[in-house]
Amino acid sequence: MHDIWNPWHGCKKCSEGCRHCYMYFLDRARGRDGADIYRTGSGFSYPVRKNRDGTYKIKSGELIRVCMTSDFFLEEADGWRDEAWALMKMRPDVKFFLLTKRPQRVRDCLPRGWGDGWENVIFNVTCENQRRADERIPYLLDLPFRHRGIMCTPFIGPVSIEKYLVSGKIEQVICGGENYDGARPCDFDWVRSLYAECAAYDVTFCFIETGTVFIKDGKRYRLPSKRIQSEMAFRSGMSRQGKPIDWRLCDMLGREIPEDELYVPRFRKSCAVCGSRPICNGCSDCGACEK
Repeated sequence: MHDIWNPWHGCKKCSEGCRHCYMYFLDRARGRDGADIYRTGSGFSYPVRKNRDGTYKIKSGELIRVCMTSDFFLEEADGWRDEAWALMKMRPDVKFFLLTKRPQRVRDCLPRGWGDGWENVIFNVTCENQRRADERIPYLLDLPFRHRGIMCTPFIGPVSIEKYLVSGKIEQVICGGENYDGARPCDFDWVRSLYAECAAYDVTFCFIETGTVFIKDGKRYRLPSKRIQSEMAFRSGMSRQGKPIDWRLCDMLGREIPEDELYVPRFRKSCAVCGSRPICNGCSDCGACEK
């Protein structure tokens, strides 16, 4: 996927949401151990890689999700993180999405000159249930970031965040059910409740997928197809655009890039009913789906 940058791979499980980790499942299917942590090869430099014509592969304005097969603030990655920060600093025209289950480590892992945060970085914490929400969101609000979000995935228990939304610091909330081996149920009532809280504070909310086991109106459904999960999430109507995030992207000289020069996501017809579309970077037009 062109919107993911994995400078390292592998992770250590640290909370309830990790129990049936999708990365461990996929690694096991390839005969690998998800606990094996390593720096990636050529993929490490992805933010600054160029095409043959000298232009960046990642265009100005794109949203890149970082460490989707690890945790950016993993202790085992301490020796590689400064270089990853440096690459993000070299691309102030690109949006970087950071997600962690380890917010207690973040302050000691920020780069020199960080100040109040960089305009092109959004910091998110995983809140799979109320316990982890109450443990991690206070860090989210206290840490120096310009943009903040919450990701309730895998959504394995009801979560209320109203007392944190009052701060006005949270700009988006994403939720989705669990997949693969041992998937625990996601209850639609939890989604509706979280949606209502976000709507009350005009915060963007995106329900990306039901998960394999979905409960709605007391009935239990099994949906092994990720495509159908995403479509059902879309058709539920439980996504809304709140107050837009005020990204201030610039070039290396600090000049703000005009809106009409920023990347515009491209979507195929099949994307029209995808739950992830509101937060998606769009299609890279690689043609693989047509082969």
